[in-house]
Amino acid sequence: MITNDTYKISETAWCPGCGNFSIIKSVKDALVRSGLEQDQIVFVSGIGQAAKAPHYLNVNLLDGLHGRSLPAATGVKLANPTLNVIVESGDGCSYGEGGNHFISAIRRNIDLTVIVHNNQVYGLTKGQASPTSDEGFVTKTQPDGVKSGSFNPIEVAVALKAGFVARSFSGMPAHATEMIVKGIKHKGFSLIDILQPCVTFNKVNNFGWYKKRCVELPKDHDPTNWENALKVATQWGDKIPVGVIYENSRKPYDELIYTGLNSTPKDLKSILAKYC
Repeated sequence: MITNDTYKISETAWCPGCGNFSIIKSVKDALVRSGLEQDQIVFVSGIGQAAKAPHYLNVNLLDGLHGRSLPAATGVKLANPTLNVIVESGDGCSYGEGGNHFISAIRRNIDLTVIVHNNQVYGLTKGQASPTSDEGFVTKTQPDGVKSGSFNPIEVAVALKAGFVARSFSGMPAHATEMIVKGIKHKGFSLIDILQPCVTFNKVNNFGWYKKRCVELPKDHDPTNWENALKVATQWGDKIPVGVIYENSRKPYDELIYTGLNSTPKDLKSILAKYC
């Protein structure tokens, strides 16, 4: 029986006030709400403060290289498609080092739930700009401000027609839980980008900054309307929409692989043997 103690949270090494605390509770609550047994789930993470999150949960975990969680998760899912594979990491690991893997996983529509803690800064390595840092953001290594344009993961994911694209905010824990539950339920690539403050290294995009701007999508928003979702995805600044921005029903890659070969997961060895 799944209870709140099944995925209990152990002591963490995060700074007091870090947005990770709220997100890890939302993840735990989503697992309980989804009614998933521990042996039905595998978490895969990379490197970073956010990537430590599954370490503090009572779950099966594969902790990979920096930015390499998605290919490792793809391997887990293809080896055993019955598993719910959840990737959890930060904006640097997922959109910087893992940027090409992010694009490839969307293109293939791997059935993964990808939860990205997005605090717009590198927290583990003490405050360098990340791919999602706003232009002009000042850090110790960018004292004159970031010169590059900011990477918008929602816009990229919608443009590539990812299966499920949602955004939430750590200051809206019930909303974040709901987005994760929906992402787990979706068959295909699911991205849940969760904005969160880094209280130590990002003094600009703090809790109040996000709280003032994050606005839930109107109830009449149709996530299956790609053109409209793309317009919503480009919104960033005084108003940041949160909710399910885009969703489609593309068949996931693992189903295409096994259905196309008229095979079952147990035949993976015979598939690989053809290439040996």
